[in-house]
Amino acid sequence: MPAERFDVPESDAFTAPYWDAAAEGRLLLRRCGACGRAHHYPREFCPHCWSEDVAWTEASGRATLYTWSVVHRNDLAPFGARTPYVAAVVDLAEGPRMMTEVVDCVAGELRAGTDLAVTFRERIPVFRPAGG
Repeated sequence: MPAERFDVPESDAFTAPYWDAAAEGRLLLRRCGACGRAHHYPREFCPHCWSEDVAWTEASGRATLYTWSVVHRNDLAPFGARTPYVAAVVDLAEGPRMMTEVVDCVAGELRAGTDLAVTFRERIPVFRPAGG
């Protein structure tokens, strides 16, 4: 029996547009029609003004590094095979913060405010240093 995967999302009717776009290499956010603010993670209401007038919008894919940690040990499959890896929180250009992973980088060279660009690994949005 294969090991249970903890890094592959389960899509449902509500989140299907998000995961379908990710499979195409596009990052979606929810944007509120009432207050205009974007949010992430996807929800059916605006966490800022509680309006239910929210819709999917395509994000630019740009972000800046807010904080990060280099993970050297993780016993859950498949994360253990990826160590060390960079778990991070990024500020998306559209405003929301997002938990993610930074890839294709030298962890010791990361700095708060580093410009990042979205890329995708198995439909999962991750980020890499921009221009690199």
